Amino acid sequence: MDYVMRAVRADEWPQVRQLRLDALKDPAAPVAFLESYEDAAAQPDAFWQERAAAAAEGGGGRDRVRQFVAESPEGVWVGSVTVLVESPADDVRFGEAPAVEQAHLVGVFVRPEARGTGVTDALFREAVAWAWSLSSPRLERVRLYVHERNPRAAAFYRRFGFVPSGQRIPAPGGRGEVELEYVLGREG
Repeated sequence: MDYVMRAVRADEWPQVRQLRLDALKDPAAPVAFLESYEDAAAQPDAFWQERAAAAAEGGGGRDRVRQFVAESPEGVWVGSVTVLVESPADDVRFGEAPAVEQAHLVGVFVRPEARGTGVTDALFREAVAWAWSLSSPRLERVRLYVHERNPRAAAFYRRFGFVPSGQRIPAPGGRGEVELEYVLGREG
């Protein structure tokens, strides 16, 4: 695998936008993402500029948000994951307010042609290493949610070391489906 794992840069907002739109075209998108292609495509450039700037190293997120990409030797982005830092004092974004300082992985996507090559593992190693590297706040766990009808993703998360917490939240859309929380605790 010759891919480079790195944080996005603020000026890469067109690539951030394109990768997200490509992810939202994936057949698994309805159970993997909380937004539709149409809603994301309708966002103005300023939205994508702000999103990239907030998730960039040294960006507006001030170590509260970081987006990592897998980049091919030709400069093609083949995957991404975003890390959100959550504190008990934060507004509730998913489920309920966290009891501890934690990271939340969202927006996981790897292009079909790069699946099974180790890219997802490498992206997760980068994201989790970044989360554990933070000292203020010191994070106690990393979590993510997976739709109950997304067994491929759930299998990867378990293989990586995440375990189901038992927390279940209603999936968006009001169809009675649920998202399952998986967690990875800090070692040592």
